[in-house]
Amino acid sequence: MSPTIACVVPCHNEEAAIGKVVRDLRAALPESDIYVYDNASTDRTVEVAREAGAIIRREHRKGKGNVIRRAFADVEADALLIIDGDDTYDASRARDMVDLLFEGPYDQVIGTRRETVDGAYRAGHAVGNKLLTGAVRSLFGNDVTDMLSGYRVFSQRFVKSFPALSREFETETEMTVHALNLRLPTAELAVGFKDRPAGSVSKLRTYRDGWRILRLILNLARRERPSLVHTVVAGLLALVALVLGTPVVIDFIRTSAVPRFPTAILAAAIMTIATLVLLVGYILESFMYMRQEQSRLVHLAYPAPERAPRRPDRDGGGLSVPTQEVLSRS
Repeated sequence: MSPTIACVVPCHNEEAAIGKVVRDLRAALPESDIYVYDNASTDRTVEVAREAGAIIRREHRKGKGNVIRRAFADVEADALLIIDGDDTYDASRARDMVDLLFEGPYDQVIGTRRETVDGAYRAGHAVGNKLLTGAVRSLFGNDVTDMLSGYRVFSQRFVKSFPALSREFETETEMTVHALNLRLPTAELAVGFKDRPAGSVSKLRTYRDGWRILRLILNLARRERPSLVHTVVAGLLALVALVLGTPVVIDFIRTSAVPRFPTAILAAAIMTIATLVLLVGYILESFMYMRQEQSRLVHLAYPAPERAPRRPDRDGGGLSVPTQEVLSRS
């Protein structure tokens, strides 16, 4: 039996672009089911998507994360592709990405963006992406180069083990950290990235959404790296306690007296708090391992992606994914 493939396209007011995205996906993956998830659009997004042949689903709570949460719960497929509905990603590479997922087999294939026209990245987005991706690489692992890409393919076992807690554009960060934490096999494939078509307006707000992503990274670090975070906090508190308490100790050694009782009490209290913070970090680390074990068991409850049938090339032989464009594998 051939593996089932589904495409999910989150949309909010993408009348100008959604028709082309659906047609390009249909040309690349004619056997797939294409779901356009309308996210409270006020234009003709639904009508245009339906005319192009998409299956229409709706999520009334605004935010891409809410759409992903709904789609991952409702759609059943061996491979699930997500792509933004603004026609900035090269949808013609969908076949290569899906083939790579099955060929690995991988649990996630990320379409890393390569500008095909100058100015495709809005001002500050490229820098922000590098900074935020660098933060995640430092905290969770080095297996990703374009953390904020909205063009991805997932195995069923990734989809069903992913908690999908985010509400807006920070959902890609959550996906990336989920894969890094569970050490899920991931590959990256270079895809074209261009500017939006005329009449399409970006919903991403650079500073507000950048801050939301940074806040999510910090929260994920607190939840997924509790011993590291608590060790840093405990170390800072201990340093303050030492700065306050060292003169008191020196005075006691010299005079056998403690003339500054309030400072001594404050230093002792801060050092006690530092010790408690460190202990809490180790306790939370144990809970974190339990959560990861549960997620891993859910992940293993589903089979690995089956290899897709190989497509003939021009010479009649088998066509494999162009491995020179695969950026990284884990």
